[in-house]
Amino acid sequence: MKKNLCLVFLVAVIALFSMRAIGVSQVPRQDIYNPGLLKPTDSTLKVKVGDPLPDFSLPKVSGGEVSLSQFLGKSNVVISFIPAAWTPVCSDQWPGYNIAKELFDRYNAVLLGISVDNIPTLFAWTNHMGKLWFPVLSDFWPHGAFAQKLGILRSNGVSERAVFIVDKKGIIRYIDVHDINKRPSLGDIVRELEKLEA
Repeated sequence: MKKNLCLVFLVAVIALFSMRAIGVSQVPRQDIYNPGLLKPTDSTLKVKVGDPLPDFSLPKVSGGEVSLSQFLGKSNVVISFIPAAWTPVCSDQWPGYNIAKELFDRYNAVLLGISVDNIPTLFAWTNHMGKLWFPVLSDFWPHGAFAQKLGILRSNGVSERAVFIVDKKGIIRYIDVHDINKRPSLGDIVRELEKLEA
């Protein structure tokens, strides 16, 4: 009972901070491009819950590559796709995950941030945001190939704002193709991870 109360309190605190994640991002407002209100979603998923996530190998901003196969049998994987660097919601979303590292650790999950932006753009943007504890990966070339394989590449060449949770066997357990204009709920991610480790 005490453990559940602590978890509820922690999720509530995270939700409060997630709403105010703007204070976490160190990107000055004048450096952010505001694309205006966009069509909430603009793609058709090619995968579903229960499917194996296609393997991928993507370069990370810090050097080297990351693939799904390196986590199989070891960790649950949360993949956070953002549409574009230097935009308001994206510049708030990923820094907001910094306050939740302990929860990802508790549920034996790694977080991977993916964008179709190129490495130099992601390097400059993430350095401007402040330190992120999770790897940031580029799905730039071939442009958006992994996003396209999942069915989340929009008609304008950016990815949807999407979250995939994959279990240790590589099976998709949760998908949220979110309204591109809004941040996904961190509380929903935590609840889904809790189900995997129950």
